[in-house]
Amino acid sequence: MTTKITVMLVDDHTIVREGLLSLLERSEDIAVVAQAENGHEAVEIYEMCNPDIVVMDLTMPIMGGIEATGHIIARHPDARILALSMILDRGCATECFKAGAKGYLLKDCAGKELVDAIRSLYDGKSYLSSAVTNLIMNELGQNNAETAKPQLSNREREVLALIADGKNTKEIAFTLNVSTKTIETIRMNTMKKIGVFSIAELTKYAIREGISAI
Repeated sequence: MTTKITVMLVDDHTIVREGLLSLLERSEDIAVVAQAENGHEAVEIYEMCNPDIVVMDLTMPIMGGIEATGHIIARHPDARILALSMILDRGCATECFKAGAKGYLLKDCAGKELVDAIRSLYDGKSYLSSAVTNLIMNELGQNNAETAKPQLSNREREVLALIADGKNTKEIAFTLNVSTKTIETIRMNTMKKIGVFSIAELTKYAIREGISAI
């Protein structure tokens, strides 16, 4: 009997996890043994099932994928984590690999590429989406171009300042008299603009740029 590659799926959207599960179940050598809907759950569940591969979304509530990857790798240096992201960005891929991920794949990839990436990681190899590889090559060819500083709106700066001040989403929403969903959207847009992927990085950016709620 062929040994199956055990996989844990981590994504905050149920429909995405169900789609990935349906896709991977078609491969006779892959078995999905666990699922998690945020990074915090992923860290806890990994301890219980110790899967061969973790397919990790990056943008999730409570704890994002990069932070969760770092926690898992700190406890299990040999863990094999495949980042699955909507973001075609060299910096994002770099942060994932720095945290300990072994692969980076875009969510719009074909199902076959996901299966190939899982098998590559299981065989001890790393995997980088061809789209990201092409992006890096293009950027290297344009390395003399000046990178423009991201322009934040007044509202984005307000939210960023409150985040740096230690306020959580509900507190910020109350302070600005808007919904928590609005704050989450503004936070995600701001993270995308400045190229960071965690609250800690947002806070560091605000401090570095002198953005303060005081």
